Amino acid sequence: MNGNIVLFFDLFGTMIFAITGAVKGIRNRLDFLGVVFFAITVGCGGGMLRDMLIGSTPVAAFNNPSYFIVCIVSGTVVFIISPKIVGRWPAIVYFDAIGLGVFTALGVAKAASLGVGVVGMIMSGMFAAVGGGILRDVFSKEIPMVFTSDFYASASILGAVLYVVLASFTSLDDNAVLIITAVCTTLLRVIGYECHFRLPVAKMHGE
Repeated sequence: MNGNIVLFFDLFGTMIFAITGAVKGIRNRLDFLGVVFFAITVGCGGGMLRDMLIGSTPVAAFNNPSYFIVCIVSGTVVFIISPKIVGRWPAIVYFDAIGLGVFTALGVAKAASLGVGVVGMIMSGMFAAVGGGILRDVFSKEIPMVFTSDFYASASILGAVLYVVLASFTSLDDNAVLIITAVCTTLLRVIGYECHFRLPVAKMHGE
């Protein structure tokens, strides 16, 4: 797979998650430093978790300052234009869906390039996709969306499985598999959100 294409998608996913982190920080009434910190943590968190899990260290964000620059710029821009977008536009859900799709595909692809097995590839895709969001929600003192939201981690797992199937049983090149996986995972998340798909929740005594 072309390294420049992977880097582009990795930075794109980082930017998307950085935006969701910044929006969350603004909604929590953080100051400028807090908003930028949220942008960096959420933007880089998933990629860092992915790289640590598959043994790709030092993690990409520590080797290339572009990741932090993208997060800082994204957080600053969101902070400046927040009166026009935050509160009027459901930015977190839809931007988060895009980030989920991109990082799922990249997580699987990077694990595959290092010779990780199928289960490890799927887990790498999922943890890359949900890691930043978990940090965002924990810092906001909320139960992470991955544990409660309609079709969040499920969409990532299905997307990761799709990548494995396409890579194993079709003649599509790596770039096409990456793009198809990212788009399909994003669509699954959006459809799940719009249609309120949810996994069953266990009932307690008396319910």
